[in-house]
Amino acid sequence: MRVLLITPPMVQSNAPYAATPALTGLLRAHGLDVRQADLSLELALRLFSRQGLAQIRGALPRGSSTSAVRFFRRHALRYIAVVEDTVRFLQGQAPELAGRIARRRWLPEGPRFTVATPAFLHRHFKPGATRERARYLASLFLDDLADVIRDGVDPRFSLARYAEWLALAAASFEALHAALAAPPTLVDRLLDRIAARLIRRVKPGLVGLTVPFPGNLYGALRIAQTIRRVAPKTKIVLGGGYVNTELRRLAEPRLFDVVDFVTLDDGARPLLALIEHLRGRQPARCLCRTFVRAGGRVLFRDGARKRDLPFREQPAPSYAGLDPDRYLSLCELPNPMLRLWSDGFWIRLPLARGCYWRRCAFCDTDLAYIRCFEPGDPDRLVAHIERLMAETGRSDFHFVDEAAPPALLRAVAERLLARGVRIRWWTNIRFERAFTAALARLLVRAGCVAVTGGLETACDRTLRLMQKGVTVAQAARCVRALAGAGLLVHVYLMYGFPTQTLRETLAALDTVRRWFARGWIHSAYWHRFALTIHSPMFRQPAAFGLRLPAGGTHTAFARNEAAFVEADAPDWDAIGDGLRRATYNFLHGIGWAWDVRAWFDLTADSPRVRRPRSGRLY
Repeated sequence: MRVLLITPPMVQSNAPYAATPALTGLLRAHGLDVRQADLSLELALRLFSRQGLAQIRGALPRGSSTSAVRFFRRHALRYIAVVEDTVRFLQGQAPELAGRIARRRWLPEGPRFTVATPAFLHRHFKPGATRERARYLASLFLDDLADVIRDGVDPRFSLARYAEWLALAAASFEALHAALAAPPTLVDRLLDRIAARLIRRVKPGLVGLTVPFPGNLYGALRIAQTIRRVAPKTKIVLGGGYVNTELRRLAEPRLFDVVDFVTLDDGARPLLALIEHLRGRQPARCLCRTFVRAGGRVLFRDGARKRDLPFREQPAPSYAGLDPDRYLSLCELPNPMLRLWSDGFWIRLPLARGCYWRRCAFCDTDLAYIRCFEPGDPDRLVAHIERLMAETGRSDFHFVDEAAPPALLRAVAERLLARGVRIRWWTNIRFERAFTAALARLLVRAGCVAVTGGLETACDRTLRLMQKGVTVAQAARCVRALAGAGLLVHVYLMYGFPTQTLRETLAALDTVRRWFARGWIHSAYWHRFALTIHSPMFRQPAAFGLRLPAGGTHTAFARNEAAFVEADAPDWDAIGDGLRRATYNFLHGIGWAWDVRAWFDLTADSPRVRRPRSGRLY
């Protein structure tokens, strides 16, 4: 049986998402014929082509339009003339174009270019950094085109997500069902054609569709719908991060008009059990963590005798069939830390399964991807790294861990150095005391360039309530050590956490301001708190001052985020705007000396933030 694993649109276009390479490596180790395809990339390349822009131009409606659409209409021939060369430049295949793009006489410059003033470019790009400046301008060019597609062709489109709102908090399948049955947009038709050609060429017996985020679900179901039409005997299975968190209580039989199976958690054992079943070697009751439809009802089957393969024994991922030279290295923001997400082909590899801390009150600690911690073997991990370097010809790695254990990072770094393996890499950590200056220097010598981590609140009271296991002072010493060793540091933050006050939020922003000013962090992002049904907080809401609606919420389709009521909560919507505005300016070196209240529309009696003595860390 030939297996085809597909990443649906849209995810980032600089590198494949980690799911299909991981499963391809494992299934091939079991002797299976496995192919993989990234239809997120294929759709992007199809849209950003001469033919694609000509079709977009023809699909634009008459009448009122946005500034992006109006500019495109006036300069459509210029866009069509340069789009494919610009894509080749972003793929690294036309470096000679850097000078022409950087001189700003070649690309049509739509509304997105208003930020790219000479002063802005001079501030963020060193003299002589022609290629980096050109990549930034070329990325703005694609952003303009994405705005044209969204505003004039398909309002659901974005470079990193597609029809996301259909899957967000989708208690009912109705909106998705209606969208799949509606007349297709231009983007839909292009995706249908890409999927149909792929299925006819590969002729798979089983297709696996990964849905890592809400913005991939509609695209995945669209692809499944096409497979049903062109190859009705092909079986289709759905899995991935969104499925694992949102569809654990699936009871919607209409989903199985489009797919045949839905699997949960680590996909390797469910796929192996499913293949055995499809070969007639095992009955349906022996499937592993799999939803099926029988007699018009959704049933959950989990009778497989074999358990998941231990993480330490899993083979290396395989990127076979995914050409690194076709991916786009985008530079949508000049901030050197934020660029890492979209700039360059990063080979994604986990060092461990699960989270070694797994105690945070807001986290999905009930789920296996957090709860079941298994560290990898350092020697085996370095062997995987060497194999992936040989397979792809690339040496940039993103270790995609929930929180990379410091002891494991030390062991991997020591082995990389001992074996002379030269790579560039970054990962996610906890800002804890184990990350000393000495460990940070070791990681840098082993090729680490950046770390990300969740600070969350920068307030000791709420950190204790969250059970984060760190204090602000500890986190400060950690980021200072990491940045002092030469690493870029990104901080995830949270606002709207239950019982959090306005004063505490302003104090957290003031901490972030000072860390930016001291060079201890290089980027930050604020997330709005969400209560999920898989977290300890959901099980004990009263301990956090929350009240859940009476009777709860019963759904047939997706459920992850839970509604709650918190008495006397601040206006978090307005506060979130101020936090984002402040942080965006901090990223660009603006406002470090200001009183943090200046970023908010606050009353005259708003709480003041007491500044600590200059010698203190927090």
